[in-house]
Amino acid sequence: MIILQILVLFISISFFFYGLGCFYSPTMYEEFHRFGLTSFQRQLTGFFQVAGALGLAAGYYFLPILGFSAAIGLTLLMSLGFGVRIKIKDNFIQSFPSLFFALLNLFVAFRFYQFFDLF
Repeated sequence: MIILQILVLFISISFFFYGLGCFYSPTMYEEFHRFGLTSFQRQLTGFFQVAGALGLAAGYYFLPILGFSAAIGLTLLMSLGFGVRIKIKDNFIQSFPSLFFALLNLFVAFRFYQFFDLF
């Protein structure tokens, strides 16, 4: 349980601030331009990152299905981010964080899934 709590805290903080950066950081504007993505896609990504961060935290403390959904959404978002990195031919060091967060969120989703009483 403590592993899940630490991961949720780490991921939530990371995505919350990265998501806010999508709205306010000139560096983030440049990165999304380099990715070949529009301003709308940058803002949508920021929205989903902030929503995912809040969903993970709320899911841990209140409603596991919300945490599971947020983790799956962030897994998808980071998988797409990894795909963009591959498409623009970034090297492994540049691409690794998106892959790492995709796998981390997948693990968190699996841990949330274990909370469900399916039978």
